[in-house]
Amino acid sequence: MKMRNILAAVLSAGFIAASLTGCAGGERKITVVSREDGSGTRSAFVELMEVVDADGKDATTASAEINNSTNGVMMSVSGNPDAIGYISLGSLNDTVKAVKVDGVEASADNVKNGAYAVARPFEICYKEENLDDLAKDFISFIMSKDGQQIIADNHYIAVNSNASYTPAGLKGTISVNGSTSVGPVMEKLAAKYQELNSGAVVQIQQTGSGAGITAVTSDACNIGMSSRALKQAELDKGLTELKIADDGIAVIVHKDNKVDNLTSEQIKKIYLGELKNWSEIK
Repeated sequence: MKMRNILAAVLSAGFIAASLTGCAGGERKITVVSREDGSGTRSAFVELMEVVDADGKDATTASAEINNSTNGVMMSVSGNPDAIGYISLGSLNDTVKAVKVDGVEASADNVKNGAYAVARPFEICYKEENLDDLAKDFISFIMSKDGQQIIADNHYIAVNSNASYTPAGLKGTISVNGSTSVGPVMEKLAAKYQELNSGAVVQIQQTGSGAGITAVTSDACNIGMSSRALKQAELDKGLTELKIADDGIAVIVHKDNKVDNLTSEQIKKIYLGELKNWSEIK
């Protein structure tokens, strides 16, 4: 009986040690977490990290776990000690850990000063002919110093604006559709706008950048949200783009992962499926 207990204790200790080693990055296989095809965040990340094939097309590993929202990526990474993902810097919270990229911390200040290179614009898009006075007024509010202060207060990088905003008291409904990265700050902007204009309703659907751009193109909404610059083919369909902010893309891992820094080349190889184990990270 005593020998059996000793053996059980040894096996238990070994299991715990192996688990801790895995959480620290040890011999565990890297779980690659990515956004869905059509996501503006994915498009920007793939371009910036050069996760492409010889033809310049997205070459994210087929083994990647796909999530269709920022929150989905954070949930996957926070629940898996071996996972790596990427999200909007403005959405980063303490459920996950952002690693440095090429030795540079992911922060709004470092995006603003150019030190953190993994960054992209937040944009809205629309058809000029489909904007009524209410939609135009909402855009004016977003681009005013009041709207840009909301953006800055939520850890995004505001565009320079000295324009003031005076509530017009307009009534009606504005439909906004698109990026799940832009969505959270757009909700803050909409809430303040509705507070200033009690007769206005801003309806927001967070469906992804590609879906938002498609919705505007097909006249299904007034304003689209995109976490990447629009492509020329999209602009050729009669759309106008307007940058409302800049944002970094944070590369995230589990809070217990001991890796604090990754090079751009390592991130590229992880997402191409060439670097498969945490033990390969030096």
